[in-house]
Amino acid sequence: MDFSISHLCSVLIILIAGVAHCLEITSQGPTSIEKASSESVKLDCQFSLAPEDSGPLDIEWSLLASDNQKEDKVVILYSGDRAYEDYYPAVKGRAHFNSADPKNGDASINLTGLKSSDTGTYQCKVKKAPGIRSRKMLLTVMVRPSKPRCSADGLTLEGMDVVLRCTSSEGTNPLQYTWEKTSDNKLLPASAVLDPVGGTMNVRNASTSSSGTYRCTAKNHVGMEECILQLGITPPPNTAGIIAGAIIAVLLALIIIAIILFCCCRARNRKKYEKEISYEIREDVPPPKSRVSTARSFTSVGSQRSSLGSMSPSNLHEYALKPQYDKIPSVEEYERPPSHAPLPPPVASKMAGPNLSRMGAIAVMIPAQNRDGSIV
Repeated sequence: MDFSISHLCSVLIILIAGVAHCLEITSQGPTSIEKASSESVKLDCQFSLAPEDSGPLDIEWSLLASDNQKEDKVVILYSGDRAYEDYYPAVKGRAHFNSADPKNGDASINLTGLKSSDTGTYQCKVKKAPGIRSRKMLLTVMVRPSKPRCSADGLTLEGMDVVLRCTSSEGTNPLQYTWEKTSDNKLLPASAVLDPVGGTMNVRNASTSSSGTYRCTAKNHVGMEECILQLGITPPPNTAGIIAGAIIAVLLALIIIAIILFCCCRARNRKKYEKEISYEIREDVPPPKSRVSTARSFTSVGSQRSSLGSMSPSNLHEYALKPQYDKIPSVEEYERPPSHAPLPPPVASKMAGPNLSRMGAIAVMIPAQNRDGSIV
């Protein structure tokens, strides 16, 4: 029984001694790291070997899958005294061993040009048979805030509520917004209500003393950006004067329209009146006498005088039967169609050409004429 106990104690001592001198990870740095995008980070993994660790040295860095159903991604590998750095396409060309010869006890790696997609849990595993050790580190790549945009919502009038807004389009949460006044007394209005998460500042019942220059700062764990806003609170406008001016402008416009309509109607009536007067003049005035007809009348009168001088009392009644060509037709005769014109009375056969010659008459050619008295 005593032999058994002493033998067991000897075995435990040997095992404890063997464990104490096998491969160990000696890094004591933080296991959670926060970095900004585009920066670089060193993932520390220092180790030490025991004399019993005689197998080949293998170092493997992998990005552990957040879902158990997915496989881990090997990022970089050292095996057979050679480094393999292009295992994971997402970090190709950005992952390198910190030491040119990792077997000297430095398995740390450097990641450059960090992206938000590089966020995750990285595991360093060192194997040298019979020793195997590993270390995990959480890397969080944060995006620094982009330059925020400052603006003022609402009417910047005295007595109104004005909301100052500050928004950053990029940046990893949690983002914090702060407002400060940089002009005058550098004190925020007493009625201002701040929202550090939403980035707003509500200035209630704003006064002219609220005018000035304001600065908003957006920040997270990896950076900060700011914007400047110039706020001007003005007194309210004279509403009564604006209304009176609007009424006067409307009345003037109506008066101008009325004057234009009156002038147009007057000009139209005048044109209509002149047109009616011209029609009346055309109806009352008879057509002008033809100069040729007048000349023919004088010739006929002279012919009649010659005929009368050679006539005897016995043939006066025959002369009376002659058609009166020297008579000027009246307006009614002008307007009567040719079919209704009166026919001249027939001349007695005994008034032939020889008889007229013996009577001393002179033959005169009478040209034909139309209704208006002109010669055809």
